[in-house]
Amino acid sequence: MNQPRLATKDDMPRVYELIKELAIFEKEPDAVEVTVEQLVRDGYGEHPKFVCFVIEVEGKVEGLALIYTRYSTWKGEVIHLEDLIVSQASRGKGLGSLLLDEVVKYGKEKGVKRISWEVLDWNEPAIEFYKKKGANVMRDWDVVQMDSRAIDDYISKL
Repeated sequence: MNQPRLATKDDMPRVYELIKELAIFEKEPDAVEVTVEQLVRDGYGEHPKFVCFVIEVEGKVEGLALIYTRYSTWKGEVIHLEDLIVSQASRGKGLGSLLLDEVVKYGKEKGVKRISWEVLDWNEPAIEFYKKKGANVMRDWDVVQMDSRAIDDYISKL
């Protein structure tokens, strides 16, 4: 089995397919607004907004881990794991472990104080996977977001 590697621009169409597959799995098939072109621009421009690792099986990208740097007022520089995705056809083969290993090694090399991410509360297989890896699943925190409509609504009331 191949080891994870940094994704290239040429991987972005397959990365996009995996993002869409995740959206379907998470019961939000129409929620993906990003495009392949955006992924290329945002990941490979003058100031990349993310780092993406991919893993292949028989020459085809079957998993990815997309991360970016954040800043914690308590810890300093931290990494956020936006998504760790393994295609449904390739789950249970250790790809997720290899990708998470790569993210943690990357974080260690960068000297970050924390790596964080979210997991849906109904995704028990993922929760158990992360717990077995030593992650602290913090069930007493709620994710708070504003989508573009909420942002526009907020601004309109200022």
